[in-house]
Amino acid sequence: MKAWFINGVGEPNEVLDLQNTSKPEPSSKEVLVKVEAAALNFFDILQCQGKYQETHETPYIPGAEIAGIVEASDGEAFSKGQRVLATPLLPNGGLAEWVTVKKVDVFPIPDELSFSEAAAFFITYQTAYFALHRTGRIKAGEVLLVHAGSGGVGSAAIQLGKAAGAYVIATAGSDEKLEICRQLGADVVINYRTENFIEIVKKETNGKGANIIFDPVGGDTFDQSRKCIAFEGRILVIGFAGGRIADAPTNHALIKNYSIVGVHFGLFRKLYPDEVKKAHDELMKLFLAGKIRPLIYQEYLFEDVPEALDHLADRKTYGKLVVTP
Repeated sequence: MKAWFINGVGEPNEVLDLQNTSKPEPSSKEVLVKVEAAALNFFDILQCQGKYQETHETPYIPGAEIAGIVEASDGEAFSKGQRVLATPLLPNGGLAEWVTVKKVDVFPIPDELSFSEAAAFFITYQTAYFALHRTGRIKAGEVLLVHAGSGGVGSAAIQLGKAAGAYVIATAGSDEKLEICRQLGADVVINYRTENFIEIVKKETNGKGANIIFDPVGGDTFDQSRKCIAFEGRILVIGFAGGRIADAPTNHALIKNYSIVGVHFGLFRKLYPDEVKKAHDELMKLFLAGKIRPLIYQEYLFEDVPEALDHLADRKTYGKLVVTP
């Protein structure tokens, strides 16, 4: 079979190599999946660069999100021919024609969900669902401010916020991305490059501020978000795409009685796998009801993985990038 290998440390187009390798054989605790689509993530770039928090001895196959068809299983949890999405564990990643995945990391999908959409589904929607419902305790009628609304996790948060009955305000950095946020359901959109989102949020909420702020950016964005969080609000720390990890003055949190909540879905998933399966079932129901749908920037050929990662590194894309073997 063909698979992409990281053969060293450098930029994706320098260290990724498409090779022929043997087809994997599943153990009793694994499922063999024929890969029909694989999603790309920014951490794929960091892995090539040797900057990701988890390192592996090269060469190894990257790729953390795939969708495809079960080719081999013991029949207890999955059957041959079943459509699934899965999250392979490195160093045996999913940028390959076939991949073996632990059963706990495989999830059934309905026929209505395309393979490309399914590959782009798990990390973004599970993270946003966990953030909004478990850590954010979102309620109908609350105001939700979503930063980087056209990104993978941000686009999921907009849709899930609307599905929960929230009034959603979204920020993005271009007219094209603002229009995407509108199409996803955002009630108000703000260009953070040319507009002051603090003033607009206060205006839209009659000075009260946002009840929940979904922040995958950090840095200056977090600093400014503290100025428009509502009394007893929740700032959800999703990540640090802006580069700088901001400080959180506890005296300010005390005065406005708000919470700063870390969102570590990866650890939650390890500790509570049954809860993740429940969330998957709920997310599939929301998809079938037409309330959520993955935002895909572009589908690439399997041979074009390095080019696709270059586009992702430019940070000019939106949603998720998907490759189809």
